[in-house]
Amino acid sequence: MGGLRRLAAPFVVPGPTGMAVRTRLKHLTPEDEKVLTLVGAHLGSLASKDLKARCADGLEHDAEAWAARKRDLTPVSSARWAGSITKASHDQWALARRCQLAHIQSLEAAIDTIRHRLSLPIGAKGDKRAPGGYRSRREWFAKTRRLHVLEDRLARERTDRASGVVHVVRGGKSLARSRHHLEAAQLTETAWRRRWEAERWFLQADGESGKRFGNETIRVSPDGEVSVKLPAPLAGLANTVHGRYVLTGRVAFAHRGQEWADRVAANRAVAYRIHFDVQRDRWYLTASWQTPPTPVIPIEAALADGVIGVDMNADHLAAWRLDTCGNPIGAPRRLYYDLFGTADHRDAQVRHALTRLLHWARTCGVKAIAVEDLDFAAEKTREKHGRRKRFRQVISGMPTGMLRVRLTSMADQMGITVIAVDPAYTSKWGAQHWQQPLTSTTRKTTRHDAASIAIGRRAQGHPIRRRTAPPRIHQSDGYGHRIVQAGPVALGREGPRPRIPGPRTRCVPPDAARTRATRASNTVRDAPAAQVWIQDSLLLTD
Repeated sequence: MGGLRRLAAPFVVPGPTGMAVRTRLKHLTPEDEKVLTLVGAHLGSLASKDLKARCADGLEHDAEAWAARKRDLTPVSSARWAGSITKASHDQWALARRCQLAHIQSLEAAIDTIRHRLSLPIGAKGDKRAPGGYRSRREWFAKTRRLHVLEDRLARERTDRASGVVHVVRGGKSLARSRHHLEAAQLTETAWRRRWEAERWFLQADGESGKRFGNETIRVSPDGEVSVKLPAPLAGLANTVHGRYVLTGRVAFAHRGQEWADRVAANRAVAYRIHFDVQRDRWYLTASWQTPPTPVIPIEAALADGVIGVDMNADHLAAWRLDTCGNPIGAPRRLYYDLFGTADHRDAQVRHALTRLLHWARTCGVKAIAVEDLDFAAEKTREKHGRRKRFRQVISGMPTGMLRVRLTSMADQMGITVIAVDPAYTSKWGAQHWQQPLTSTTRKTTRHDAASIAIGRRAQGHPIRRRTAPPRIHQSDGYGHRIVQAGPVALGREGPRPRIPGPRTRCVPPDAARTRATRASNTVRDAPAAQVWIQDSLLLTD
């Protein structure tokens, strides 16, 4: 046990601090689409120039430089459009910095792994904590060359980070690279150009409390009327007063529509984004706003009615309900999903599985769901797992971040608390202590089902093993009660086991009635103590 790492304490995951809903812009006329295209292309070119200026400033950027960029953009757009563009550029630069740091950390982990494996003899076997040596001299030599490549790459990334240099592509790096292999991407040059231009458009505006309907740039009235403040060079396209263009179609938010309507009616800030889906040939409107964080309840209160432990896998969620003492109740649940296909399909599959999980929790009356605090940042590299490509694909395909964000947001609306636990040894110890005892002729308990019990018990503060190690006094309670199935305040947990008459078999309950009367003994020694023996007189015969 000395080689085990220290486990982190379970904690309650805080709820979301914002909401976002999307709807489709329907019944647009060709004139509406033309205006939206011109506005998006014009503001997109300004956003590209502003992002270039922000990246050029690097670490020397300050409030004065931000104000100067905004002053330069105001004459060719408007004050509010300039504020939205500069804020978006600053956020994109900050995101690039965070991604740069994550890339540096992944390079450092890969270099450390290669150095460790190169230091081992050829063919040395590894263990579960560290990989072994390389299989052949050829692979060893190839990894020495890769080590130099990664070291050069790491030095370049460290230099860029020290100087504040980031590399950002508006429109997406993946789409930009697909221009060089259109056949593999199944695109024509015209289709690619259309997608590239649409991704680089800019049609998003931040909300402002106190203004009419919460936004002066992209305004949506409670009855669904959408109007856009046109930039100064395109003010001639306005069809209403104050340089605004009103779209023909009306919008309605099916999801959280009442919350959005309440904010709009109260003139509270709502941010909007208009974007065009080239593949579907549809326009969409996204509304987002901030919400006060939900108060985090104590973990003891959340676990008052038990917990549902959830083990996340590549193709399903394994869940099992536990009572307050950590004992599994009922049968396990397996919620399957398919993570192959488009991003929208994967997202829908995850949401459907989480919806079924939350409905089951609400039906059971459980107010807490325990999940693992997973992070495969350092576990999915090819330097650690080598040729196990299938295993790396499984780890990389698991939507750990998306599932946790979705679960937290959806559980917050249903009043269910999400508890994150340390994922160390849950699958191993769960299978060791719970898989075989819960397997019967009518139910096959999988390793993932047993892991869900381990996750739930860890959230409750119980050990994963079913019984603690016996004390020094063998088969005695001299150092305290040995079993942990009962809570500390349970009455009679320290007392002896009650004597219940009847057969003590697994197939018949202890209080089952006897099906056959006890036959009296034939000898005096085995006779009951209450039996009275009577000696009759001898028979008188002739």
